[in-house]
Formats: sequence, structure tokens, C-alpha cells
Amino acid sequence: MRILITNDDGIHAPGLAVLERIAKSLADEVVVVAPESDQSGVAHSLSLSDPLRLRKVSDNHFAVKGTPTDCIIMGVRKIMLDNPPDLILSGVNRGQNVAEDVTYSGTIAGAMEGTLLGFPSIALSQCYAGENSFWDCAEAHAAGLIEKIVARGFPPGVLVNLNFPACPPDEVQGVSLTRQGRREQELMKIEGRRDGRGNPYYWIAFERPSFVAGEGTDLEAVAQNRISVTPLQLDLTDEPGLAHFASVFG
Repeated sequence: MRILITNDDGIHAPGLAVLERIAKSLADEVVVVAPESDQSGVAHSLSLSDPLRLRKVSDNHFAVKGTPTDCIIMGVRKIMLDNPPDLILSGVNRGQNVAEDVTYSGTIAGAMEGTLLGFPSIALSQCYAGENSFWDCAEAHAAGLIEKIVARGFPPGVLVNLNFPACPPDEVQGVSLTRQGRREQELMKIEGRRDGRGNPYYWIAFERPSFVAGEGTDLEAVAQNRISVTPLQLDLTDEPGLAHFASVFG
């Protein structure tokens, strides 16, 4: 089996090294194509106005000055063109990608692009607490889950989102098949500051208010120290919405 891996934290991110070790336990060949720098929050963006700079870091390791989506396209359509991957893995992200995070995440986008191109694709994220990233949790449990998912097969247009809880491997309370959750309060705020000349500038800042995780959601699973497995689909059409607007546009 050949595996193509990427991430959104950059070519030197520790989570990418974790994912490479996971992939090597499953595959004969692993190719790494990752962004040159941190691309967190870029979602499913493409570099259309700038050229893609490709740098060979070492054998089967490449850095792209671009987004995770760019990296997957470069990997499939250039680097592995003659020997395409059997599986695409994106991550391991430092931090959860659950609920609204899914819409912003470059990690999820890497798997989305793989799915769009017709390849089985999985996104992996590791929750953390304080300074402890708990990489050993993902490393201990990911390979077995990936094997089960691949053996079962992927429905057309579906990728899988894995989130590992912020705990040591032996404290994981099981695996939950989940739906995408939703937080109850606003997460983002604008934080204003001033530079040395007194001119204003702004950061997008994140708050982590308390909320009740919905039953059966990815939020609930990771809060209970369970691994969350969430199938995500590329088709964003809302079927109830079609019925809702049918009397107006039907």
C-alpha cells in the first residue's frame, strides 16, 4: 500500500512526524507533501494567484509553499502521478477539529481534496490540554482504526474525521461513531491592540466558553475521553432545505 500524507501545521510539525510513523506501520511506501509553513485555518483554499514552490526535503519528503489542498494536488498530480496513493492521511493536527472547526480546518481540507480526487481519505487530530499534546494517544490508536475504516470501505464522496482525546493512550474510554457537533456560543472575538506608533491592529481571538455537548456528537466523545469517528460528506446540499424552498422555486 502507498500512502500520501499532509497536514496544515507545516513540514516540521511534530504531529506530521507522528503521522508518518503511523503510516509506515501500515504501508510499504509513504510520501510526505506538506506546507512549507503553518497553514492552520486556511480551510479548503487553493493558491491561484501565486506559484507553487516545491522543495525536496529528503527522500519522499516534500515541502510546498502553499495550502494543504495545494499539497494534495501536488502529491497526486505531480509527485505520485505514475504511482498514485491507495490512501491519503491528513494530520496529525495539534488540537481538535470538531464542530465548527471542521469548516476552518486545513487538516480536514487535505482529506476533502483527497476525496474530491477520488482517493480514500482520513483526517486525524489530537486534542491537547495545556502544554501536553498527548501525541502518544493518536500514535497508539490510529493505525488500528485506519485499518478498520479502510477494510470497511468509503462511500462515494465521504471522508472520515478522527479526533483523539486529550489523555494518555491507556485512559481512552473507547471509540464513538459521531455526528458533527455545534457549540452553543460565539467562539470568536476581535482583540484590539496598538503598535509602537499607537496605530491600531487586531487579532482574531478565540474564547472557550462552557457549553453542553450534544448527545452523539464529536464534542461529547472527546469530552468523555473517547475517540471520535465522524464521516463527513462533500455534498453540502441540505435536503430539508430543498423541501422548504420548493414552494418558492419549485
